[in-house]
Amino acid sequence: MPWEDFSVDPRDPAAESLRASDRDRELVLGLLAEAYADGRLNREEYDERAEVVRKTRTLGELPPAVADLVLQTPPGGDGLARASAAELDVPALRAYEATRREALSGLVVITVVLSGIWYVVTGAGFYWPIFVVLAAAANLLRVLLHKRDIIERERRRLERLRQERLEAPEDT
Repeated sequence: MPWEDFSVDPRDPAAESLRASDRDRELVLGLLAEAYADGRLNREEYDERAEVVRKTRTLGELPPAVADLVLQTPPGGDGLARASAAELDVPALRAYEATRREALSGLVVITVVLSGIWYVVTGAGFYWPIFVVLAAAANLLRVLLHKRDIIERERRRLERLRQERLEAPEDT
């Protein structure tokens, strides 16, 4: 998670009143830009939040700008182990979005590469790449149709991992 990259963890109540550095603001702006690129924020939301971040003075003002974009677990301890069940929805959704991007980019790359080979080698004629392109399209369709299942499977995996970390003996 991004919190370890800050000069001081902005979620720590003792650090809330400390002045935010330019680097701290840049970290939050980077998270906002990533969320915008992923489609989790529209342009208006991005601009609005970025303006707030640019005007922040203290560290305590930074976490609210990304509260719905990253886990907000408190400092001290394992973030996943301390995450609430609802907080696991965010990384589970991100895992689905990554799976969807991979399926879409796979379809595009396969289509472009095989179509190029087909055109160069045969010039025209039977479009034999259709079989591989259809398989890649079927994979994308599977991912799109099973969104809930993929998110739920990832959420269960994260819950198991969280439970293992909670049950693991702490090193002293």
